[in-house]
Amino acid sequence: MNFKKLGKILGKIMILESILMVAPIIVSLIYRESLRNVLAFVIPAALLAIIGSLIQLPKVSRNTLYQKEGFALVAFGWIVMTLFGALPFVINGDIPNYIDACFEIMSGFTTTGASIVDDITALCHSTLFWRSFSHWIGGMGILVFVLIFIPESNEGSSMHLLRAESPGPQVGKIVSKMKVTTRILYLIYLGLTILEFVILLFDKPIPGYENEKVFFSALTAIGSAGTGGFGFIPGSMELFNPFSQYVIAIFLILFGVNFSLYYLILIGQARAVFKSEEFRTYGLIVILAIAIIFGSLVLYPNVYPQNYTIEEAFRHTLFQVASIGTTTGFSSTDFNLWPMPAVATLIILMIIGGMAGSTAGGTKTSRIVIALKGSYINIRKLINPRYVPKTKLEGKIMEDKTVNGVFAFFTLYFFMLIAVVFLLCLDPINGQTVTYVSDAGTYTVKHGLFSNLTAAISCMSNIGPGFEAVGAYGSFSGYTMLSKALLTLTMLIGRLEILPVLILFNPKAWKKF
Repeated sequence: MNFKKLGKILGKIMILESILMVAPIIVSLIYRESLRNVLAFVIPAALLAIIGSLIQLPKVSRNTLYQKEGFALVAFGWIVMTLFGALPFVINGDIPNYIDACFEIMSGFTTTGASIVDDITALCHSTLFWRSFSHWIGGMGILVFVLIFIPESNEGSSMHLLRAESPGPQVGKIVSKMKVTTRILYLIYLGLTILEFVILLFDKPIPGYENEKVFFSALTAIGSAGTGGFGFIPGSMELFNPFSQYVIAIFLILFGVNFSLYYLILIGQARAVFKSEEFRTYGLIVILAIAIIFGSLVLYPNVYPQNYTIEEAFRHTLFQVASIGTTTGFSSTDFNLWPMPAVATLIILMIIGGMAGSTAGGTKTSRIVIALKGSYINIRKLINPRYVPKTKLEGKIMEDKTVNGVFAFFTLYFFMLIAVVFLLCLDPINGQTVTYVSDAGTYTVKHGLFSNLTAAISCMSNIGPGFEAVGAYGSFSGYTMLSKALLTLTMLIGRLEILPVLILFNPKAWKKF
């Protein structure tokens, strides 16, 4: 294990996080918050800069990073960012418990959106901004940004880092040089974020929050870009005007698309986008989900306490499919009370997620396609042992190791999901009643197996809300510290897609070459 090289890059990550903390400091100064709120970000930023500089001092004898070192670095990078990123919440007193603060910021960096905050109105502006900004930071991956600073001679090392952090079964460059690839990805990411922000400014202010129009538009855009789900007013997106809800829904679907496809559009190869098998599958899933949920809301109008008009039923359907399907977690209504076919469809969307190479979480559409094709091949082999399979995705023959890797991923995913659900069922909160207030009224639910199951799926797929006690209008605050620590680790495992975190627990990974 090349510890000195790991320290060099980890130091860059820490310095980068200290620079990023300047943004909430500026927000705190703009809104004339107390000195304590300003120091809440100044102190961690200073610590990150000092420690990050010190661990870069030792000279490196070997610049190359191998795959296991790339995995370890990615996991360490996210852990360090979380440990320091949680400090502002503790120092300013918004989230005084450090475990709770780590849960909150890990939820932000992993673009999960699950929260332990019961009263969102009690948080100061700088805290609200840092929570949502963490979605934008973690959306594309902090290591992807750091790759810009890695020398071109270490192209192989850069690819190991990209594969360790980027979602999906296959990862590659869109141009020959890694630095150019990362710059293109971030320019597309930034461009879409700014475009959504500008469009949202054309809408009327949220009633009761007229003075916060620009601030809320910014939070919405950066939260949508990272497909996170932190709300900043009660009811998440419930109070937003229909225009904003439609805009947000459309951009969420766009951010769930592989960013490489946008590059093809920019270079004039738009036809290639519609030839993408994963893109067509992603679009089909979105359309089918909208049809099923909209149909269930129309066919069972009396199930939901607050009857929708046809337009409202379609708008909330589109919004929740876009939000849950891209594992964002914003809510425009209490989908916890929807008919069972709609609930079942949303749970399936929670597991699938968006496309590989996007900011969305979940198991990814490409893995679903590969798994289905791999299963079909195995059935064909049983019928005809002489059958020679040629599994293709996007017109290219898939290697056996890729197909086997997908099956291994799903095996690990569901085994870990079962383990997390079982451990959550040991929490004392089970059997207790939880009361929440939504747009449909005040309701009391019992915390049980379904709450734990959807909480585990939510954190594993980086979604945010689950159902019942941890639904769109609930929170994760009722869990014990041990369960919160477990879910914090689950969010990291889900964001890094299991292997980079598991490798830390393998003793062989720490042996020197």
